[in-house]
Amino acid sequence: MKWRCVCGYVHDGEEAPERCPKCGAPKSKFTRIEDQSAELIDRSRLSNQLLMGLATLGESLAELGEAGIEDDLDPGCLQTFKLAKKAGIECMQAAKAEIQAHIGKGKWG
Repeated sequence: MKWRCVCGYVHDGEEAPERCPKCGAPKSKFTRIEDQSAELIDRSRLSNQLLMGLATLGESLAELGEAGIEDDLDPGCLQTFKLAKKAGIECMQAAKAEIQAHIGKGKWG
C-alpha cells in the first residue's frame, strides 16, 4: 500500500506513518493511494530515477562545455565544446520536462 501526506510525501507500507518524515504532519493527514495509482507510481520510479540522472549529467556536460568555451584553445576544441554545452542543456531540459509531465500524471512518489 501507498499513502500520500498533504505535503506530497509518499509512504510505502501497510499503514501510514505516525508522523510524516518530510513535514511532521500526523498520521491523520495521510490518505491511501488507490491501487491503480500506486501501481503507476511503482512502474514509473525507475524511469524517474533515470531521468533525474540524465538531468544531472546534462548539467555537467553543459558546464564542461562552458569551461571549454572559456578555455578557447583552438577552433576544433571550441566547436566541440559548443556542441557539448548545447547538447547538455537540451538533455537536461528535456529530462526535467518529462519529470514535470510525470508529476502531472501522478507518476511520481
